[in-house]
Amino acid sequence: MRASGVLLPISSLPSRYGIGCFSRDAYDFIDQLVKAGQSKWQVLPLGPTGYGDSPYQPFSTFAGNPYFIDLETLIEEGLLKREECECCDWGGSQRYVDYEKMYMSRFKVLHQAFERFEENEEFQAFVKKEADWLEDYCLFMAIKNDQQGALWTGWSENLRTRDDKTMKEMQSKLEKEIQFYRFVQYEFDRQWKKIKAYANQQGITIIGDLPIYVAIDSADAWANPKLFQMDEACVPKAVAGCPPDAFSETGQLWGNPLYDWKYHKQSGYRWWIRRMRRSFELYDTVRIDHFRGFSDYYSIPAGDDTAEHGHWEPGPGIELFRAMEKELGEMDVIAEDLGTLDDRVFDLLEESGYPGMKVLQFAFDSGPSNFYLPHHYARNCVVYTGTHDNDTTKSWYYTMPDWVREFSKAYLNNYDRPWEDISWDFIRAAEASVADLAVIPMWDLLCCGNEGRMNHPSTLGNNWKWRMEKGDFREDIIGRLRWLTDTFQRTLQVPEENVEAETGENLESEESAEISEKL
Repeated sequence: MRASGVLLPISSLPSRYGIGCFSRDAYDFIDQLVKAGQSKWQVLPLGPTGYGDSPYQPFSTFAGNPYFIDLETLIEEGLLKREECECCDWGGSQRYVDYEKMYMSRFKVLHQAFERFEENEEFQAFVKKEADWLEDYCLFMAIKNDQQGALWTGWSENLRTRDDKTMKEMQSKLEKEIQFYRFVQYEFDRQWKKIKAYANQQGITIIGDLPIYVAIDSADAWANPKLFQMDEACVPKAVAGCPPDAFSETGQLWGNPLYDWKYHKQSGYRWWIRRMRRSFELYDTVRIDHFRGFSDYYSIPAGDDTAEHGHWEPGPGIELFRAMEKELGEMDVIAEDLGTLDDRVFDLLEESGYPGMKVLQFAFDSGPSNFYLPHHYARNCVVYTGTHDNDTTKSWYYTMPDWVREFSKAYLNNYDRPWEDISWDFIRAAEASVADLAVIPMWDLLCCGNEGRMNHPSTLGNNWKWRMEKGDFREDIIGRLRWLTDTFQRTLQVPEENVEAETGENLESEESAEISEKL
């Protein structure tokens, strides 16, 4: 079935407390998606972020980000007082997140809420149900705070290797802080699942994002060193990255610990099954980042400063996915198959049956044979105008060489239109394509320039900050998106009378004619 959705990170929602969260604005956004005929909301990873603020390097692949907990809900529940929230410094901008101030203020008020929290049966049931990851995560975070935030690989040997006696001592010493992190995860879980339930009731499904690798500074790596290529001292033997290419002479050094796939196979891929089970509790569909790493992964010697001396190693292939599906049933997965690809990746994608990704910004730099151009698409794919790692479409167009711009204008037939409208030309091409699903980033719907870019890969300090302001997703934008979604038959199915009333699809309205003229 043809469908359309919007990519908007939780952090980018409007909010009065410095960062997008599970507030009333999230519910309002779902209502706007319905009005725009959308049926998908794609978010970035929801894990707890640390240094660098990247959602792709969380402290846990199972836990949730404390920043996303709605403080208004805690006020309504009597766990916070409004003046406690309003006296905090959340940063001076409604457009960008100030993560330094966010860290200081958010944990201050969450600790205040925790002091008033009284355990109940729902909390106890959550702690029991999620114990297999929750206890390791809460202990990890409590010890990390006790160690002034130091990377766990720099802790003392007894802490680093989880000496039994030392762990018992730390659990006793840090019990209150451990309980605080249990409380935070409980609040995150219940608030997010209420939003997901509301979205599902409105016909909106949630697309989540799962990084293939875990961060080195994570509870996952600390608590499960046997899952990774580490030595007896819990030091990585090799790390993840990408080889040198046309975009990077020295390649990309990500630094994530690599999986010991032999151990995973011997254990029946139990950790991966747990990971995917948790993911499908939080999302309806899971986009798996760096899918090519399951066919072959790039291994870089630990300690190297660049990725130049890495090499390819075989991954688990289809066996991993068969093991997960045997346990979990059919999985609704999107495979992020971008980057350097070969026949083994294409074979794995075909064997899995998962849809891959097409990105229109990649389509115009090599002529008509470029397989990112819509005339090459098969139905079983997901098309994006761009992703969180790309520039916004408007800024992309402005920075491209003349010949790329000319080819895109010719292909999209937009010679008579202002270049400032290029975002909507891309949106139209995505919606019109044969791809089963089109996903449009919010920054392209709003025609943002470079100021709306989410991430500059391989950089630190100015990423993951962009936010919508309340009122940005205006009625005219919603109507324009609805017209395209209706026209190319991707609309969320609602009662027929609502379609007529909301879109004017069967009416000779001035508004419908005006939108048609724009597009």
